Amino acid sequence: MTMTRLLARPMLASMFLVGGVNALRNAPALAAKAKPVTQRLAPLAEKAVPQVSMPENPVTLIRVNAAAQIGAGFTLATGRAPRLSAAVLAATLVPTTLAGHRYWEEDDPAARSNQRIHFFKNVSMLGGLMIAGVDTEGRPGLAWRARRAAKDARREARHLAATARREAKLAAAQIS
Repeated sequence: MTMTRLLARPMLASMFLVGGVNALRNAPALAAKAKPVTQRLAPLAEKAVPQVSMPENPVTLIRVNAAAQIGAGFTLATGRAPRLSAAVLAATLVPTTLAGHRYWEEDDPAARSNQRIHFFKNVSMLGGLMIAGVDTEGRPGLAWRARRAAKDARREARHLAATARREAKLAAAQIS
């Protein structure tokens, strides 16, 4: 692991660890703000994954989201399953941002400006998580390996076909 990854992953994860702990501690207070989002997202999640029973209580959803942020934040910070951790954090960041930073609903200009800054900070963090989610640390990714295997298989098939044609010509020449 490079020094950049060694430092960047904990730095990126730190906000999720702090935010997750804060959400666990203050879930009832955050529930009122999150309720409009949880009312919309819970049915969508239920449709997307019908075999999983989704809680509808905003406090419970906040706690589940916070636990996911703490767990994935810890694994990202320590470098264990960093791509999966980044993907989980990205998935938790979307409802967190939509529930917590609805700047378009603020009437006070100062509060609106503050919420807009936090909203776009989260959008920036989402971009960083997307990059971390596809970072293969310089090793070939699954897509590259699949393309390479297909290319090798085509080359081997051409070689075998040419060898078979050559052998067939030789066998035909010996028969005649």
